[in-house]
Amino acid sequence: MTSGEQSNPHSNSLYATQVTSESEDEARRIRRLQVMINMVSSVICQDPSLTVEEASELAAGAKRAALAMFPDKELAYDLLYKPRLQRLMRERFRLQ
Repeated sequence: MTSGEQSNPHSNSLYATQVTSESEDEARRIRRLQVMINMVSSVICQDPSLTVEEASELAAGAKRAALAMFPDKELAYDLLYKPRLQRLMRERFRLQ
């Protein structure tokens, strides 16, 4: 270290705390998304009065909520959750 540089022992701990906090926040959002998708899936599968239009609205709402939580992850949503919801709707409503 040169004389102009000073080591700040607190900066490393602040950075670690911030990274941990961000990781915990992301983990919470991921878990929340998983619970939401599970609930939408359950409703699509189990609600006998649900129409295909209502199921489509639920799926669209789930996508909007997912993108609100993870704005730059539309491709991930389309790869992970969209096929699952489409499969459930095909099975439930006998769509082609």
